[in-house]
Amino acid sequence: MAREDFWAKPEESKQVLRERSEITDVIAQWNKIREDVEECELLLELAMEEDDEGTMQEVSERTASLKKVLRSLELEQLLNDENDVRSAIVSIHAGAGGTEAQDWAQMLLRMYLRWCERKGYKVEIVDMLDGEEAGIKNVTFTVSGKYAYGFLKAESGIHRLVRISPFDASGRRHTSFAAVFVYPEIDNEIVIDIKPSDLRIDTFRASGAGGQHVNKTSSAVRITHLPTGIVVTCQNEKSQHRNREIAMKILKARLYERERKKQQEKLQEIHDNLDEIAWGNQIRSYILQPYRLVKDHRTQVERGDVDNVLDGDLDEFIEAYLLKQLKDKEQAAKAS
Repeated sequence: MAREDFWAKPEESKQVLRERSEITDVIAQWNKIREDVEECELLLELAMEEDDEGTMQEVSERTASLKKVLRSLELEQLLNDENDVRSAIVSIHAGAGGTEAQDWAQMLLRMYLRWCERKGYKVEIVDMLDGEEAGIKNVTFTVSGKYAYGFLKAESGIHRLVRISPFDASGRRHTSFAAVFVYPEIDNEIVIDIKPSDLRIDTFRASGAGGQHVNKTSSAVRITHLPTGIVVTCQNEKSQHRNREIAMKILKARLYERERKKQQEKLQEIHDNLDEIAWGNQIRSYILQPYRLVKDHRTQVERGDVDNVLDGDLDEFIEAYLLKQLKDKEQAAKAS
């Protein structure tokens, strides 16, 4: 950065500044942990000398907090893919089953919103289509924050719910499915070649509960990428220009991930987390009846506290998935 020609190439300079910021954050976090450990050691010595139970309790609480911070850092070390550090774009689609499946999709949305809240990530809902009676047919939202994609990629797949349906007057047990897709949010400096002739851009009136601007201006935007058939919709903003900007951003992310997946398939990479998702090939089951259990079918992790899981307590499942990925990669490297 001290070079005279550092700012001659703005894009390269931005990359260096971003890298410096990431490194500085890691160093600052490490120094903070080291200081906290030293303070805990001093407090522990004082508490033992004076037989102070209050201070001993304080040391215990601070140590427990430090363990969580260190565990989080350890998990970040597993996120070494080039896109893991990025923000994420998440889409949830209700499966067949009408209102029951749409209600399940909404339950998943709430679960991820609560998880993001716990992590301190910023969430913005880009597009959402409500169900006719209850729930949602589909929703797309962005999760902004460091390693958002690295963590959330563990959730990409089919999620299965088994419960007594609140929409069935006979009180029968129903099985519902919803698909979750997770993509890395692509920065502007990554070039995705999109020809204007390959796009069909439609505008329409945004749907919603009502209000001054609803159904008066065609602010919602739908972009269709003709060569691939990918369709992206955004109607969250009042400005058509802003909706178009967000929709293009999501389209770039989906095209980038599509090309990335093609390359991975050519290289025959093992255990790609974005393998083709097919109905019936669920990654996790949430069983509320006849017993209560959440089971991840990839890692065999099971939890009986279903309510906590649906309230966003997903770290154990995500951690197990990341550890399994690491183990699979190590085994593949040895085999080759």
